[in-house]
Amino acid sequence: MQQGDAGRVCIDGRMLGPGGTGVSTYARGLRAALPLAGYEPLVLAETAGWLERKGWPGLARARRWIDAARPGARRAERVGGNPAISAPEIFRIAQLFFDVHRRLLPIRTSQPPGIMHWTYPVPLRVEGWINVYTVHDAIPLTAPGLSPIDPRRHARLLDRIAASAGAIVTVSAAAKAEIIAATGWSDGFVTDCSQAVLPLTPAPTLPAGVERGRYFLFCGSIEPRKNVEALVSAYRASGAGIPLLLAGPDGWRADRIARQIGYGPDVRRLDYLDQDALAGLIAGARALLFPSLAEGFGLPVAEAMALGTPVMTSGTGALAETAGGAALLVDPADTDGMARAIARLAGDDALCRDLRARGLARAGAFTVDRFAARLAPFYAGLRAKGGAR
Repeated sequence: MQQGDAGRVCIDGRMLGPGGTGVSTYARGLRAALPLAGYEPLVLAETAGWLERKGWPGLARARRWIDAARPGARRAERVGGNPAISAPEIFRIAQLFFDVHRRLLPIRTSQPPGIMHWTYPVPLRVEGWINVYTVHDAIPLTAPGLSPIDPRRHARLLDRIAASAGAIVTVSAAAKAEIIAATGWSDGFVTDCSQAVLPLTPAPTLPAGVERGRYFLFCGSIEPRKNVEALVSAYRASGAGIPLLLAGPDGWRADRIARQIGYGPDVRRLDYLDQDALAGLIAGARALLFPSLAEGFGLPVAEAMALGTPVMTSGTGALAETAGGAALLVDPADTDGMARAIARLAGDDALCRDLRARGLARAGAFTVDRFAARLAPFYAGLRAKGGAR
């Protein structure tokens, strides 16, 4: 593919760090897929403001509010041979700018125009470029009780994004259908490109007191939509005889959930794990248990299948789609049904072998190569019709 003009794609760098969230993994997978799709990758990065560099965070916050009140575009440029364009505190100022002005913060750059692929609905746009926004799910609009995001602000933000975007991309057919139903956007405006599961390198050792193949694992943030309370109730009713490990950060309302669960020898909460240690924990589990109430994709399910770990997950929506017939599906509202499924996984070696084989085959749908193959025609269509706003 000829480079230059729209032959490159810029992504926002706010989610490219080492964190293990689904959006972070999406961003890293997108960056890895771009060259395979024929596009030169560029990153929009946020640099620290001078007050931050001086070590004055309180003054820096006040300065951001002052900056956000100023109308007009901000500039983002390359510095030397850096492969990124950058602007001071741009992502944080944009959120304040949207609250003040109720519109997206425009960015100008002297770089040749291309496609700006935002990895999340951020209140930013690059002038003269084709702006694409990834909307991972419609949960703040369809199930506001499961999300800390203000649904009214989120709806306003999505309205402004739609007015500026060349297209919206999402990560599953189920998410696409829910987004369209919640926003009224047209079918042609929203494209499901799925996402990539990056190759994982499991650490060779497990946490102290954990025996390979002798534990169940939940992997994800502790928050209401993950359905952890019901999972623990089902696990305790199953009589499984092996512990349930919960690995993931505290999320929204985690303290209340922890009080309801009551951690102990049977249900163990693990401290922070780096990416390789978490991959090792997934690979060593008897099965991953992930009966979430709402997801846009379900990254733990795809990662567990890629590592050869049997999966139990929800039988509707994006999770059933991601599982693709390679997981034991349950009704996340049926605690008794989940308990029976957990008991089966604990005692049926043949079932686990079958799920392992099917999961490994299904994981092939989420390689970086496959993601690039979906992105290439999507970007080509954008370039063919234009779309810079």
